[in-house]
Amino acid sequence: MTRYRLNLRITSLLMAMALLFAGCASVNLESHVAESAGEALNVADTVADPQAAQSYLLRTADRFQNRNQHRDARILLQSDQFDPPAQETEDQLILLSMASAVALDDAQWAADIVSRIEPDQFLNYERDLINRAANLQAQTYQLTGDNLAAAVTLILLAAADTDADTQALHDAIWQNLKQTSDSELADEKGRAIGYEAQGWLELAAILREPDANLEEQGRMIRSWQNNWPDHPAAATPPAELQLIASLAENRPEKITLAIPLSGPLGSAGAAIRDGFFAAYYEDESADREKISIRVVDTAGSDFPQLYKEISRENQDLIVGPLEKDALATLADMDSLPVPVLGLNYLPGDTEAPSGLYQFGLSAEDEARQIADRMTAEDIDQVLVLIPAGGWGDRLEAALLNRLEQNEGVALDIERYYREDNLRAVTADLLGITVSRNRAIDVERTAGINVEFEPRRRQDADGIVMVAEPTVARQFKPLFAFYFGGELPVYSPSMVYEGNPDPSRDRDLNGVIFTDTPWVLAEDNQFRSLVKEAMPDIRGQLGRLFAMGADAWNLSKRLPLLQQVEGSSIDGQTGKLSMTSDGSIHREQLWAKFRNGTPERLPPLKEADGGETPETDELAGQE
Repeated sequence: MTRYRLNLRITSLLMAMALLFAGCASVNLESHVAESAGEALNVADTVADPQAAQSYLLRTADRFQNRNQHRDARILLQSDQFDPPAQETEDQLILLSMASAVALDDAQWAADIVSRIEPDQFLNYERDLINRAANLQAQTYQLTGDNLAAAVTLILLAAADTDADTQALHDAIWQNLKQTSDSELADEKGRAIGYEAQGWLELAAILREPDANLEEQGRMIRSWQNNWPDHPAAATPPAELQLIASLAENRPEKITLAIPLSGPLGSAGAAIRDGFFAAYYEDESADREKISIRVVDTAGSDFPQLYKEISRENQDLIVGPLEKDALATLADMDSLPVPVLGLNYLPGDTEAPSGLYQFGLSAEDEARQIADRMTAEDIDQVLVLIPAGGWGDRLEAALLNRLEQNEGVALDIERYYREDNLRAVTADLLGITVSRNRAIDVERTAGINVEFEPRRRQDADGIVMVAEPTVARQFKPLFAFYFGGELPVYSPSMVYEGNPDPSRDRDLNGVIFTDTPWVLAEDNQFRSLVKEAMPDIRGQLGRLFAMGADAWNLSKRLPLLQQVEGSSIDGQTGKLSMTSDGSIHREQLWAKFRNGTPERLPPLKEADGGETPETDELAGQE
């Protein structure tokens, strides 16, 4: 029976092949349904008329797309059958190609598509397809990094489709213009065709004024609206610009800074307080006749009770607490009548109540950025050194999670205490101990002396070293001693004390690390002013001072970060953005030790993901 069925299948297959090779007369292209890309291409090869073959492949690719089989569609759309495309099928080929390129996130294919079109390409389609074609076209441009062309596409769509969602369209135009470089914007501004495009480009240009505060930006928006009264964006500004204009008029005026000023975290709280007030007094837009800021010491307090007392006093915003356990007490509330900008993070599995924002020097944030940097530099098999303890547990979890997302792997993780034998820890990490034990086993088994030459493991691409400077200065030379000197080493900010010390930091040469703009930015006027007045602000206290300064600047823009996707603030602790649960995410700068001194490295391309910072203590502190 089995042999009979097998013979029957072979016979059916041969008959099908015979039909295919008999010519197009045996296949009705209008009704034929191919189950695979290969079958469709075989059928198309039998068709003498190129246009008929292309039309058949386009119908089949469209059906594959409707079934979410975009890889099969790509095989058809990139086949030699479309070399060249018939004039009658070219527009449909472009439309379907954009759909699959976007679905597959295929930047290379997208680049090929946009090289053959102009931003007004979508106008070639029937009215009921214009909106879809324009949005696919904008997404295809975005895949190639050409956000300006994406913006121009959407500007043309706004003029062509009067039924489109104006607010959503203007928001999308604005986000693309924001991601366009200054040089591209300036070049295009001189060549812009049409009233709408010129207006959009001028709006984007004026809001790039450096150091413009909220009030100045609000005035710029209103001035632009007066100069372009008939422009569509004057009547319906992007949501972000509407928020900026409203925030300028509705910023919090009664603020309580609730931080520890005594006890174990007293020095940390004092640094944050000083940074907060320094930024406040440097903010020329702050109306000091209206704004009142009071400071409350939270050390040893019952924070839920303190929160209730502050809430009864009609405060607009509470900045704090810094203590993790105090912040966690707010998680039991469904919503907070007075918004809170907490200076720490809730545990990762805790849902934040409405009105709670979270901001801090998240070590987990730095771990994720290290993983992204290594991925960008093609380092995907790493060895990891992390201090023992709960802080290290959380940092390890964040690092491993992002490595897994990036398809990387930690080959070995060594957890250590400061008092451990660091030579032994390093030998274990680099596999020297395993190599030595293998030689001992051979000696025991063979009963002879074995000449042993230690070798490190050869499968590692790099090392993640989480260590404070005094420990890191011991680890780095040990990597070379144990034959791992050529492996690149990546570290969080705790590896650097924050002040140049070339004679001591020569042992860190080659270490790549991430740190705040407060520490690494070359031209930082705010830092220069502060250090002139407060020369003792340095190291970790300096980073906490910067965190306090950012807390002031965040206090004015929390709704903007929460409500406008893609919005950010260039802060002293990094580029600040907000996740959906109100957590502030920081993107820091990068440097590499050379001759004992940190030297800035170029920024990474924007990394995927951007998860919520999870639990956090003060960076580098157990």
